[in-house]
Amino acid sequence: MTSGPDVDRPESSLSLAASEDQHSAADWEKATAAVLRKTRQLGEDAPDSEVWAKLTRSTLDGIEVAPIGTRDSVAGLPATGVPGAAPFTRGRLAEKPEIGWDIRPHLFGLEAKALNEAALVDLENGSTSLWLEVGTTLAADQLEAALEGVFIDLAPVVLDAAEDPVGAAEALAAIFVDRGITPAEGTNLAADPIAALVRGEGAISLDLLEIVAAKAEEIGSLGVVVDATAVHDLGASDAQELGYSLAVGAAYLRHLTAGGRPVEDALALLEFRYAATDEQFPTIAKLRAARRLWARVAELSGAAPEVAGQRQHAVTSRPMMSKYDPWVNMLRTTVATFAAGVGGADSVTVLPFDSALGIPDAFGRRIARNTGSLLISESHVAKVVDPAGGSYAVEKLTDDLANAAWAEFGRIEEAGGVLAAIDDGSLRSRIGDVVAERDSQIAHRTRPLTGVSEFPNLAEVLPERPAHPNADGVRRYGAPFEALRDEPASTPVFLATMGPIASHTARATFASNLFAAGGIDVVVAGATDGVDAVLAAYNADGAGSPVVCLAGADTTYAQWGADLVAKLREAGARHVVLAGKPGAKTVSPDLVDDSASVGVDALTFLNTTREHLA
Repeated sequence: MTSGPDVDRPESSLSLAASEDQHSAADWEKATAAVLRKTRQLGEDAPDSEVWAKLTRSTLDGIEVAPIGTRDSVAGLPATGVPGAAPFTRGRLAEKPEIGWDIRPHLFGLEAKALNEAALVDLENGSTSLWLEVGTTLAADQLEAALEGVFIDLAPVVLDAAEDPVGAAEALAAIFVDRGITPAEGTNLAADPIAALVRGEGAISLDLLEIVAAKAEEIGSLGVVVDATAVHDLGASDAQELGYSLAVGAAYLRHLTAGGRPVEDALALLEFRYAATDEQFPTIAKLRAARRLWARVAELSGAAPEVAGQRQHAVTSRPMMSKYDPWVNMLRTTVATFAAGVGGADSVTVLPFDSALGIPDAFGRRIARNTGSLLISESHVAKVVDPAGGSYAVEKLTDDLANAAWAEFGRIEEAGGVLAAIDDGSLRSRIGDVVAERDSQIAHRTRPLTGVSEFPNLAEVLPERPAHPNADGVRRYGAPFEALRDEPASTPVFLATMGPIASHTARATFASNLFAAGGIDVVVAGATDGVDAVLAAYNADGAGSPVVCLAGADTTYAQWGADLVAKLREAGARHVVLAGKPGAKTVSPDLVDDSASVGVDALTFLNTTREHLA
């Protein structure tokens, strides 16, 4: 945002705004403050400049994100260069490929025949590569059958074989040799022993890294993946995910070059995998920062600048997916895919909306691949290289995130490297601190989860999906709420609505949604005109419910709330909750046992309520 003098611009000016459309920061502050005062978020006597503090939010890494970007905020930041050149902040390539980004479905939990059918459908309908899970339902020696009819010299194949990366790599390499073809550009045998260690899927052995890398060089493909989603799935912040990826990448470079391999050849074997979330600006900044940081690692390793571009594979976040109201996942993954594309990912995997329920069906896979296709072909998101480049807000966030990630990388290296940081527990301890903060925000619903902690539907019928035979240990952000929904309370809460519908609807709706988030149904009294009417409804429809929640207006609470509480307790209510905050103007705190209001620790509240219902 810039300001200018109140004079007409000369015709040679680069400004696109006329003089009357030029506005200063003070103008924005004044207009914004007026809105905040109307919503009572800013006091009448508070200076307009306080809008910055009111609207600035902090990420889990402690990075402050201002409501809008300003020129001053990027003053002094390092140059971002141009797309296709070091430090690659603006993109690994100078131009976008004709196909946009590579659409890469993840096929897992399927036997050879079913996987082959799914792969062919995906490739015939918009997907451009395949990411195959090997080792659970698909053995390495079944890869040939799984890839029957697949033109693997045109469509890259990326392996996901934590249990036996060498066996899977040798099996795929043999297929290329038998067919007498060269792997499609982007094919990856994908050894990542450290991620397997983090996920608990395999014993650590960096020696297998060299075996797979040698096989990859033999057939002309990539051979190693640095899968940072391994720590993202544990709950890591963006900076921790980036710092981990740098530490793992550095460890692999050291190992691959220890035997005399040039660092340029080692760099050419690597691909990095990051999570894309529905927080679009942090995701865009994360991918941009990742390329800049890896270019610095390559520089410190003695590599030429032109080979330091980081190849990126973005995967829509597993933890952000919800089991309940899974259709909301379509919205989450759409935002995440947009962010990944804008952030410059080379390949993007959209996890199907029903992934949290088990093995996705054909409809789920179809929606997933179409998400990328529509963004590329109809929304034209891939037409521009680094469309976020130059945005004050994005450039500042990119720089802040890069600095935070570099600091995390330093902590890991100071511990003796990533293996030492895993072994001594320091890496998981820092991730645990982030998890605790995120859990607190989710519990207090300042980080809302639609369909889970907010606007749940107890009557929904979930689609049934086969269980994954080797489901990973991803802890979804909504897991504590989902655990309550998995075992609904057998007794409903009686919602003692006080007064006409217009006076109690807001609080009754709030309370009903809060209870539903914990698997608790409600019986509603309806419109009432006094204590006797509420008691009649309680005895008719809520008899036996030990928990009662009062829902009404402040004036109604003050007029007959105390009498109602006393009568309800006489009728059998053992735990009385007030929708709203108790006090002198409503109901005395001494008369109720709990309250349901904005900012309450919802999980504590719901568990307490369920205990009393039991």
